[in-house]
Parts: sequence; structure tokens; C-alpha cells
Amino acid sequence: MFGQGDAPQYVEVPDPVVQNENEVLVTVKAVALKHFDKGRARGTHYSTAGNKQEGKIIGGDGVGFLPDGTRVYALGVSGMMAEKAIVERDRIVPLPAGLDDLTAAAVPNAVFGAAMALRFRAGIERGDTVLVNGATGFTGRVAVQIAKHYGAGKVIATGRNPRSLDELRGLGADEVISVEQSDEEFTARLKELHRQTPFNVIVDYLWGHTAEMILAALKGSGAFTPRTRYVSVGSMTGDVIQLSAANLRSIDLQLSGSGLGSWTKGQVHMLFGEILPEMFQLAAEGKLKVGTVPVRIEDIGKLWERDVTGGRRVVVEI
Repeated sequence: MFGQGDAPQYVEVPDPVVQNENEVLVTVKAVALKHFDKGRARGTHYSTAGNKQEGKIIGGDGVGFLPDGTRVYALGVSGMMAEKAIVERDRIVPLPAGLDDLTAAAVPNAVFGAAMALRFRAGIERGDTVLVNGATGFTGRVAVQIAKHYGAGKVIATGRNPRSLDELRGLGADEVISVEQSDEEFTARLKELHRQTPFNVIVDYLWGHTAEMILAALKGSGAFTPRTRYVSVGSMTGDVIQLSAANLRSIDLQLSGSGLGSWTKGQVHMLFGEILPEMFQLAAEGKLKVGTVPVRIEDIGKLWERDVTGGRRVVVEI
């Protein structure tokens, strides 16, 4: 439960009660701790309208068992980081037998942030050149793999952590660019790669100054330009950018965002009915690789601000 301080408190609470026939009580086994959960708890995520979630159970989704013993991933009606939680029946995905609880809990949010952006906001096509800005984070690493799975001809990854950048080559990245270099070097490398194989899709988890440099690198000179679909998914390095009007006029640019509120009901239906089952199966077969850090729910208060490196995700075991 999120308390009045800056970290959640592990406390005893009554089991939630099912309110209607579309809800079901699940026994929870694992819940990933995401930036989304932290933002909602603090009231800093746009979906909370600035309201801090004091006194509420955190965790929007997780892995658990239905009353009949079926192991599922589910989106919670009540908070999921508890022994019991209420979920909606149409927001449940059965899990393949070969997939462990930690991976199953960690994968979905990254699929939300990667597959939905690539498929519905960018309209990725086979052979596209895809730039993933901020690829060394957990979702960025998944985005690199999903882009390849969806048929990208070339994937370019930017990031800060040198070791993680090297690891991305083994996950499908054809080129990597460090953001830990001068603005001039970063922009020059982007321009050169864009000249070689124009960026068809850009999926951005950083926004901020790197987005400004990427957009500046795309700027045209009046000649015909290939279409670039730029999708903002995260804003880890800043929520606001400066964008030159000349950028918009000199290139064929589609600028959009992907997140809660940007998807249609039909797309969300496809997410649960088609996309997540496919991604769970890929993970079970070892074709979608993620790293996790397991922690016990009793330790959540101490580990709330834990700095996890290497593109891994904290998963709370219950």
C-alpha cells in the first residue's frame, strides 16, 4: 500500500470483494514494479491527474491464479501488489507452461510500450529502418527485439550504458549510438545513418534533448524526403522540447504518442487477444529475452527506490 511518505508500506489489508460478474478474484504470485506504478503512486503520471495514491494498493497488473487454478496474466481493477486482487475477465491472458512467473510479470508493460507504438502508432512495415531512442532501458530492449520480430530491416539503438549498448547487438540492434558523447558527434552520427538508410520509424523513450537532436538531424533542405513516423512513448530525460517549425515543413514527418488514451478499444482488444499471447509464447521459447530482479513483497518499502541497471526490471514475488 502506498503510504504518506515517499515509499509504500507493507501492511495487512482485507481481501478485495468482487463487485460484478465481469470481475474475478485472483491469487497473485508476481507483480513487476514499473516507472508507471511509481508515477501513479506519486501522482506524477498523467493518468492520475496529479492525485497521489495514498492508502491505495500499488501495481496495475500481474501474474496469478484464477479460482480454477489457471495461471494467467491480468490487468487489475484493484491494486495487484497483494496476495489477492480483483481483475476483469476480459483483461486476462492464460500463460504458456514454459514461462516463469517473473518473466511473465515483467514482459507485458514493455509490450504495451513497444508493440503498441510500433504496430498501431508507427504502422511498422517489413523492411523498415527503426530507431529506438533510449534502448538500454527495459522497454527499449524489448522494443529492439519486437521491431526485429515485426520485420524491421535495420534497427538502430541509442542509450547511455556502454555494456547495455553492446548487449543490444545480441538482441537485434544493427547499430548502436551512445548518448554519452558531444551533441555534435551524436547528431553527426544520426545524420550519417539517416543518409545511408532513412529512418522510417522512431520510437522514443527519452524525449528531452535527445529528441531535439534527432529531429534536428532529420531536417531537410527542400528536396523530397522519405516519410518518418516518430512516436513518443516515454520522457525519461524531459517532458518538454523545442521544435523548429522548419523541421515540420522540411520533412515528411508524422509525430505522435503512444500510451493510455491514445489507443482505440479495438487495439486494446487486439493487445489482450493477439499481441500479448504471441509475446508470451516468444518469451517462453527464449525468443524474447528480458532480465528481472526478484524481491519479496515484505521488502518493497526498502527497495522502492532501488537503482536497477542493465535494462532489468524489479519483480515483486508474493
